[in-house]
Amino acid sequence: MPQVIINPSIRGFLSLTAHPDGCAHNVRRQIDLAKRRGPGKGLGNVLVIGSSTGYGLSTLVTTLFGYGAKALSVCFERPGAGNKAGSAGWYNLAEVHRLAKAQGRQVETLNGDAFSTAIKQQAMAALKERFGKIDQLIYSIASPRRTDPTTGTTYNSVLKPVDAAFASKSINLDSGQIKSVTINPASEAEIRSTIKVMGGEDWAYWIEALRNADLLAPGFRTVAYSYMGPRFTSGIYRTGTIGHAKEHLEATGRTLDEKLRDGQGGGAWVSINKALVTQASSAIPVVPLYISLLYRVMKERGSHEGTIEQVLRLYRSHLAPARTPMLDDRSRIRLDNRELDDEVQTEVMDLWEQMTSENFEEISDFAGFRREFRGLFGFDIEGIDYQKPTEVELPLV
Repeated sequence: MPQVIINPSIRGFLSLTAHPDGCAHNVRRQIDLAKRRGPGKGLGNVLVIGSSTGYGLSTLVTTLFGYGAKALSVCFERPGAGNKAGSAGWYNLAEVHRLAKAQGRQVETLNGDAFSTAIKQQAMAALKERFGKIDQLIYSIASPRRTDPTTGTTYNSVLKPVDAAFASKSINLDSGQIKSVTINPASEAEIRSTIKVMGGEDWAYWIEALRNADLLAPGFRTVAYSYMGPRFTSGIYRTGTIGHAKEHLEATGRTLDEKLRDGQGGGAWVSINKALVTQASSAIPVVPLYISLLYRVMKERGSHEGTIEQVLRLYRSHLAPARTPMLDDRSRIRLDNRELDDEVQTEVMDLWEQMTSENFEEISDFAGFRREFRGLFGFDIEGIDYQKPTEVELPLV
């Protein structure tokens, strides 16, 4: 296999390169934690939609290595070819597959458009041939666009407020400079398009396809991941276009729950998770700035969690066999309770009011944000020799 030296090529929230060794290191850390904190057994067959990065990757790791599941994963990633590196998600899954095979665990990955009918059909075939009925489906997709398989129309999501312009502080991820941003409100067409991409329609299509194929086990459970955020980011998030899509996702969850309740623990829920450094969150104006302050406060308080810690808590408290999910008054699982703690938010807001370009690095954890963001792509990982050539054509064994 070709070996090349891979250098970071990161602009804003986009990275054109990823380092296989760094990505593998990140995955091994998550697997080690899942094996230490999980019981090692308890789950049967699990389907993870959006399994290659962020919360989806941590769910795949948790169920496979922490709860002994047989896992089918679906993602849309780019393998390495020749001298060109693949995507971080591809390298994450390559390490999951390598270690699963070495430890005698069953995992398969379908690489393609999860919104498409073709991938759904491939998933049904794989389940029937090599897995059987599934106990859980986790839906963890953050995509900028979606083609509706019933109409062939492609929709694009937008990050915009609704009704009124949104003005706030933000940060240039390249320079680290604080700046003012003003974003004009979305049109009705943009709101509808964002709901088509980020709402619950595709989640429901997956459940319908599985039910029609008689692939839902008794007590089948499904969870979709979401985010709410604090009041001062709500104009661009929770009450904006993305928030409208999340409302649709939650409504879909309640509808699915009514259909899936079977007296054996079955159901459907949305899990509201904590703000974390992901490529998707980094693309949202204001949010990287907020996360940099939040991380400082929560790390100092000892309440900070990454994706793997969050997912392990989700399973330990809500989704492990024999556990009954604890829900809020809108039937949602809340993992963001530590983030939205009143004292935490008061501290964050105090720092927000003090913040300038001159003191930002001092009063925030932007250094940690930047390091973690680069780490998503396998860079800035301690112990990795980035001057050493590495293989880029890694298979999903």
